[in-house]
Amino acid sequence: MRKEGQELSTKDLSDPKTLALRIADLSLDKKASSVLVMDLRGLCSFTDYFVLCTGASDTQVKAITDHIEEELSKEHIEPWHREGYTHLRWVILDYIDVVAHIFQPEVREFYGLEQLWGDAEVIEVGEDTGRGNQELGRAPR
Repeated sequence: MRKEGQELSTKDLSDPKTLALRIADLSLDKKASSVLVMDLRGLCSFTDYFVLCTGASDTQVKAITDHIEEELSKEHIEPWHREGYTHLRWVILDYIDVVAHIFQPEVREFYGLEQLWGDAEVIEVGEDTGRGNQELGRAPR
């Protein structure tokens, strides 16, 4: 991942894994919790990676979503589709090869994407794990 103070170039973000880790890092900037990057290559045909994160309230879900969109827009990366922004309980930002899911806790628990895609390799991302420097591994069950 990037070093302190080093910005990623748009070219770097053309790689889906790099983009997924960048989205995860951006979510941490707004104090998202339970941030995961799930590698879905070989498991589905509609995307390569999911980024899952949780915001404690509609205000935090909005802040996380807005921050991801604003920062990636500065790097000329725009979502193909955005869903759920009106209610802010589960927002989806679809960047084609990477789909970000920003949940409120009860919605994330109810839909259980980690269990639904339990065969995916997973990176747990957080301040204590080096913000995306972890290698993919099996999802915790």
